[in-house]
Amino acid sequence: MLRLRVKAPFAAFRTFSAGAYRSTAPFITPSSAYGLLLNVAAIETRHDDGRSPMTVTASGLPSARIALGAVTLPTVQTIYQQLHNYPVGAVSQAALDRSRGTKPNIQPIRREYLTNLDGYVCLDGNPELENRVREGLGQGAAFRPDGNPRYGLPFLGENGFTLSVLREEREPEAAHWYVLARREDGASVPNPCRLTVWIDRARSANTMVRLYGRQDIAQLDPPDEAWTEIRPPS
Repeated sequence: MLRLRVKAPFAAFRTFSAGAYRSTAPFITPSSAYGLLLNVAAIETRHDDGRSPMTVTASGLPSARIALGAVTLPTVQTIYQQLHNYPVGAVSQAALDRSRGTKPNIQPIRREYLTNLDGYVCLDGNPELENRVREGLGQGAAFRPDGNPRYGLPFLGENGFTLSVLREEREPEAAHWYVLARREDGASVPNPCRLTVWIDRARSANTMVRLYGRQDIAQLDPPDEAWTEIRPPS
């Protein structure tokens, strides 16, 4: 098992949403943790198929088992921002001229974000990927196993939210692990929350979100029910 200690002053993990209030998950999501691991391993997750208006997910990505635990619980904060977009319907030429090439509609919104994130991302079930992540941690930006430069810096949710600590933990502390809720658990799930497991960039309806519960009592190692299987489509 590979156990990474992750710390960041700011982070955000958003679902697909619209409107004046943009929420965040209360902790790192499995989909974000998977993306972070692949970034460190210098595995490109994006693919331009030449047809879609967005980059889609690359094929042949490695499978993995991921467990997530909070050493300390981050705090949810909110901030007001200006949202620039194109309004629904026709946009007048006067509005486009006035905005000088930028999106002409501006509205105030509130965005949630997390502060003082400190926890673990654990990886198991794929020794080859574990070794590649370790190499990426050791070599940093010089790690180019395929001859191509790595894509940007590791970040948590938004590209301005970079990490302050990212290391393999040799002397772990106890953590509050996020465990998968079972159907029979019902209302007994402790500290329930929904975390994104997989994001389909082309069809948002195929995005996978599952119900988790955060343990009240911290423990050293992730329990069996904390492990999430991520098996990317071929």
